[in-house]
Amino acid sequence: MEEYLARIAPADEVAMRAAAERQGQLTKPPGALGVLEDLSVRVAGMTGVCPPDVPMPAVVTVFAADHGVHAQGVSPWPQEVTAGMLANFAAGGAAVNAFAANNRVDVRVVDVGVATPVEELDIVHAKVRPGTRDLSVEAALTNDEVRAAIAVGFDLADTLVKDGYRCLLTGDMGIANTTASAALIATFTGSTAAVVTGRGTGIDDATLAHKTAIVQSALAKHAVPASDPLGALQAYGGLEHAALAGYILGGAANRVPVILDGVIAGAAALVAQALQPHSIEYCVAGHRSAEPGHAVALKTLGLTPLVDLDLRLGEGTGAVLAYPILACAVRALGEMATFESAGIDS
Repeated sequence: MEEYLARIAPADEVAMRAAAERQGQLTKPPGALGVLEDLSVRVAGMTGVCPPDVPMPAVVTVFAADHGVHAQGVSPWPQEVTAGMLANFAAGGAAVNAFAANNRVDVRVVDVGVATPVEELDIVHAKVRPGTRDLSVEAALTNDEVRAAIAVGFDLADTLVKDGYRCLLTGDMGIANTTASAALIATFTGSTAAVVTGRGTGIDDATLAHKTAIVQSALAKHAVPASDPLGALQAYGGLEHAALAGYILGGAANRVPVILDGVIAGAAALVAQALQPHSIEYCVAGHRSAEPGHAVALKTLGLTPLVDLDLRLGEGTGAVLAYPILACAVRALGEMATFESAGIDS
């Protein structure tokens, strides 16, 4: 892992300055494209080129895993739903498949820790273990398991970039994964369990209170400092969080944009940032999840979401919706005429 981290460099300041200067020369009032102008400058910094190529093709990778804390009744959905949804992804029947088809984004599905056997599915099989241990009782993972899951994400990012992909999107699936996410976000932001714990798949008030108490108890039990990202993953999991952190780090190491999805990706990005601060310079917040912890995570990460549609599905749906916005921002920087080239007096 240390070799992976050493590959990550800061965003290219020279390319960013050139992109900012070019934005001021394009045939529009200064600042007229708002957030898209800053986004295009950031992509120039990620890639080290001005103007950068449109980051295509793109791929959304759905990392799937289960959580031992499910046994505490934090979700009304049975754990077997995780495996069922993997079959749905593989068959092309999920929301992320529909959105990805519309936006010309490829889909990869990875079993990094699903409790139910899914060997028959045509997906990427990289299971580290069949689900985490119960974070409310003991550490969710060992150090070796954390490192193995991070390596799954980093190696896959490397492979995808070698295969020609120029934009990596995050996706996730795992019943009870918002419980682990709340614990991770609280750890890295200093927020309380009550602030960052949400309704996940739509739990009622009583279950939310119980879920919040579980998170609060786990935070007190493990007491992991924000300076120990591997320790946080050991304490709370999940395997998909660790793999996503590796995937984010892998995107940064390969100098390609990484579009983050919702609260699970936000928690994983906090881990990545703690491991290598420059990694967040390669991240774009696709959307703001309805989960309260996501807004807290984005504030700490310093990222502004491109869309805000009250989504709380996961899968990578918000990231896929945001991808065309990123592509348009980059295309405008590279393809719009300047006042000089258009013969217009500015």
